[in-house]
Parts: sequence; structure tokens; C-alpha cells
Amino acid sequence: MLRRQTYSAKPGDVDKKWHVVDADSVSLGRLASDVAVVLMGKHRPEYTPHIDTGDFVIVTNASKVQLTGNKATQKYRKHYTGYPGGQKLETFGNLRERRPEALIEDAVRRMLPKTRLGRQMIKKLKVYPGTDHPHQAQQPAEMTV
Repeated sequence: MLRRQTYSAKPGDVDKKWHVVDADSVSLGRLASDVAVVLMGKHRPEYTPHIDTGDFVIVTNASKVQLTGNKATQKYRKHYTGYPGGQKLETFGNLRERRPEALIEDAVRRMLPKTRLGRQMIKKLKVYPGTDHPHQAQQPAEMTV
């Protein structure tokens, strides 16, 4: 009799690949959700919830990511310094001009698990405001969003 067993990936069994995504004129939410799926490893058949089976993702042209509707002027990134009256607000449009990497990293981070495993997954995300990146030696594959 042939028994069927569920496959559970081991940390050493996972072969991590590199993907590159062009964020030029791509909606921020669609980009973040697709990148989060690849970072978690849910695009693989050997996905295991308690093992980091995800791949590395390089996002280029982060400064050209699209914000639909009035989000550039009406949506804020909140930050609290820890002091009384220390709440800081910054519009998404201003953040995209000043630090576009932070805009994409925050969106992806909030779609990952809020655990030690999630903190490990976010380290595999590399975001660059322009078209060039220093990861050509890893031979990243083109990923469409």
C-alpha cells in the first residue's frame, strides 16, 4: 500500500532565487502584495508556514511607483518620536519624493507575518529608487507584477 505523506521543507532544502521588479507606473498595493507573496514563499509548491521558503526580491524605480486617487496628498505616514506632542505626519507624495524606499518597505512589511519569521523575510527585500542595483552577480530573474 502506498502512503501519502505531506512534504515539509527543511531550512537547508530551500534554494533561494533572486527576482527583480520594475516599479515604474505600478500601483503601490499591487506591487506590495505580489512582492510579499514571493518573500513568504507562497509562490512555491514546497511552501511551509514555519520555514522561510521565500526568495529575494529587488525593486527598482521605487521613486516612480504609482499612488492612485488622492493618496499622494491625503494619505499620511504617522510616526511617533516618544516625546509629548511628538507625532509626525508626512504625506505619501512627500515621502515618495524624499525616501521612496521607505514607502515600499512599509507597505510590504505590513503584509508579512508580525513574527520573528516576518522580520527574517523583510531582510530579503532590496529597494532602490533608480534603475541600477548592485545585485547583478546573483543573476536575478525578471518578475512581472
